[in-house]
Amino acid sequence: MTENIHVKREYVLKALIVFLGENPQDLIKEYLENQQDDCEGELEQLTMAVYVIRKEWGHHEPPADKGVVIEGVKVLNELPSFISACALLLRMIYIINLAYPKPLRFTFEVFQKVLLQLDQHKMSPKVQSLFRRLQ
Repeated sequence: MTENIHVKREYVLKALIVFLGENPQDLIKEYLENQQDDCEGELEQLTMAVYVIRKEWGHHEPPADKGVVIEGVKVLNELPSFISACALLLRMIYIINLAYPKPLRFTFEVFQKVLLQLDQHKMSPKVQSLFRRLQ
């Protein structure tokens, strides 16, 4: 049951990213456990992402690993859920004072202004429209 809610949250987040006209693959990098070598090389090339290493494609089993990559370095791994990885990435962006990745600017704006309710008076029209729909 617990894993089921994590899967639902992951799908909701991916749907939000698509709804905002952005690509979920700009935030979420998914790999199979047996692709570990390819995974490491690709992660080293990333500026900022959440990675998920699955035992097999699909969401029938919990992922083998979930974590955060910043500037090609795994800064967090073995996190309890995909959503916690996204939340920690957002927190690290604030702590380190990094800019949001441009391909995901609306997604991170929703995280900041809608979910965290920070700086709500300055929303882009796209995020403001979503915010009004959610009220």
